[in-house]
Amino acid sequence: MAMSSILSHSGLIKTLGACARLMRLDKPIGSLLLLAPTLWALWIAGEGFPNPDLVIIFIAGVFVTRSAGCVINDITDRDIDGHVARTQDRPLVAGDISMGLAVALAIVLGCLALGLLLLLPSRTWVWAIFAVLVTLIYPRFKRFFSAPQLVLSVAFSMGIPMAWVAYGHEIDLTISLLWLTNMLWVLVYDTQYAMSDRLDDTKIGVYSTAILLGNNDRWVIGVWQFLCVSLFVGIGIILGASQVYFALLIFAATTFVYQQWLIRDRERVSCFLAFKNNAWFGFSMWLAFLLGMPAI
Repeated sequence: MAMSSILSHSGLIKTLGACARLMRLDKPIGSLLLLAPTLWALWIAGEGFPNPDLVIIFIAGVFVTRSAGCVINDITDRDIDGHVARTQDRPLVAGDISMGLAVALAIVLGCLALGLLLLLPSRTWVWAIFAVLVTLIYPRFKRFFSAPQLVLSVAFSMGIPMAWVAYGHEIDLTISLLWLTNMLWVLVYDTQYAMSDRLDDTKIGVYSTAILLGNNDRWVIGVWQFLCVSLFVGIGIILGASQVYFALLIFAATTFVYQQWLIRDRERVSCFLAFKNNAWFGFSMWLAFLLGMPAI
């Protein structure tokens, strides 16, 4: 009886652990990269002093929707993840979790996301519906579209217009530039991510910008990085941001230089480290808005 209880308890812990890994709770980098631009938009929309309730709702929404997106992605990619070195130990591929439980988890997370959405003004709902549609179709694009990172750049930028309209603002030049900037930034870090998987992806016939660009990858990423920094300069000028903003922008730009050094030999581990380093860029820019906005 006691042994049965222990085994049951152990099985529950193992299942919960598998669910956590399916949601990538052990790998928060994706949530951080999704959170950063949402915080940028909240701080701009709130003119440096965002509504605390909106901040809490959007932060919770980022982590819930990212978790749901990871579950949906793994369900869609369960037939190919086993052929990629970095993903072959994911719970569905390894058999640590059943397909039925994965689907149930996606539904639960979707319901949580819906609950959070209902706490937001109704004017955000159309944007949210579009974000959900893009999230659902993204995993399929890598099967036939040469640059699926473009689709991900849209999905990972939807927090920006949602945060903006939550304040009752109309889409204008400032938020449009921020939106474009983030889409370029997503292309930067997801291409670096794809560079770490390029050999495996080529073998199994999965598309990515890393494969599309070939040996042009580094300089094209460099152009995207330059455009990101340039657009942030423009946004800072439009907002009348303080010198602190531009100082932190310079610091953020140095992370791009470091990333270029990391990917210089296109080595798998280094490219993945470059991808993860983007968290420094994202939160340096959040600090820029946090500390530079009061000068508006």
